[in-house]
Amino acid sequence: MSLTDPPRWTSEEFDEQRELARQIFRSQRLNESQGVYSETFAQCLEYINELLDKTDDLSRIQPRPSVSSNDPGLLEVLGNPELLEALRYVVGPPISADDLVELADTSLAAGVLLDDPGASDRVVGTIAQGLDPKRFPWISQGRGAEDNERTAAAMATAVLMATRRVETSRRMQSKEQEELVKASLRGAGMVEVEPRTVSPGLLDAPSPGEFCGEAPFGQRKADLIVRLHDGRCMPIECKVSNSSTNSVKRLNNDAAAKASAWIEEFGRGATVPSAVLSGIFKTRNLEQAQAQHLTIFWAHNLDALVSFIHATNPDA
Repeated sequence: MSLTDPPRWTSEEFDEQRELARQIFRSQRLNESQGVYSETFAQCLEYINELLDKTDDLSRIQPRPSVSSNDPGLLEVLGNPELLEALRYVVGPPISADDLVELADTSLAAGVLLDDPGASDRVVGTIAQGLDPKRFPWISQGRGAEDNERTAAAMATAVLMATRRVETSRRMQSKEQEELVKASLRGAGMVEVEPRTVSPGLLDAPSPGEFCGEAPFGQRKADLIVRLHDGRCMPIECKVSNSSTNSVKRLNNDAAAKASAWIEEFGRGATVPSAVLSGIFKTRNLEQAQAQHLTIFWAHNLDALVSFIHATNPDA
């Protein structure tokens, strides 16, 4: 049986598709500013104001021991994931959850903080030492907050918190893209199976017409592993790039480098390394990746992926 070649694109086709991807990216970011960020900011502002209410404008956050275990307001804060997150943003600069875990030497799980007075005291003490004097000047000056100070501090802190949440959401876009690809694969009649490590020889790979989620493919992980109808495996990387500079890292240094390694490890007759892309890419980098045997598809045109899969089915 002759094997169907994966699609290969001309410079003109790359130009056209990358421009479509760029326009979609621009539209998403503009809508994000007008919609997602505004909604996220409003939500974060509610959390910050609730935090200020429960701590008397942060005046009850003190570095001395045995303060949180006897303070119902602080215990409410420590037991509420959203308020505990807001608490990290009153530090200047905001402290990450991982850093707080290390500095306070405790888990941030609500059960731990509510059951262990020492743990809750260490968390509150760590936050107290880092309170931002620029946003909360009344704390260092030992006085109550004026209304305008409180409002300004709440707004500034909500901006920090909302911005970080939106940035985190952006980093999840590749996972969302994976789900989009999975939906297209199911629509093409492919069956999802449990992830498994795939070694050269493909004895432990999904069966033809099946695919699995993230798993080791040889020496490197693939976001998805598809077993084409003709028996070849198609490891897929899902890549989202927010700049042409970033695209070099995600496309050429990562996906294309994996493609070369997989071809060497599995052989060209056994594997079709692929990537599904969205965001900003340069034509030159796309051509370089394709020259390294990476088959390129676009998140805005998954019909091309589905067409290739159907073309590998001799019974179609």
